[in-house]
Amino acid sequence: MIGAAQSAAAANYEFLACPATDLNRVYRLDRATGEIGACQYGLKEGSVGVTLCYPPGEGAGPQAPSEYSLVSSHHIGESGVFRVDLRTGMMSVCYVLNDAVVCTPPAR
Repeated sequence: MIGAAQSAAAANYEFLACPATDLNRVYRLDRATGEIGACQYGLKEGSVGVTLCYPPGEGAGPQAPSEYSLVSSHHIGESGVFRVDLRTGMMSVCYVLNDAVVCTPPAR
């Protein structure tokens, strides 16, 4: 029973690499709340490196409960992704700005 609960919890997140071919960033989305963050590899002298993560910033925190997904624009130089609300059709563009993930106001 515990394994089934853990599987259900794991299905709450979606991951998508940004389309930029020179950036190793992956976005993480909570499918139920729309909260989005990102992580990428970083160099650290004398080690194997570090995982640099960016928390949700302006517009990237929890949204109204719904069913959210991530979509890439496939623009080779784009470092952001689209957060889409599959129930309403609203979209936001989300990207890393300074030390956090930010998203534009939702629109259709």
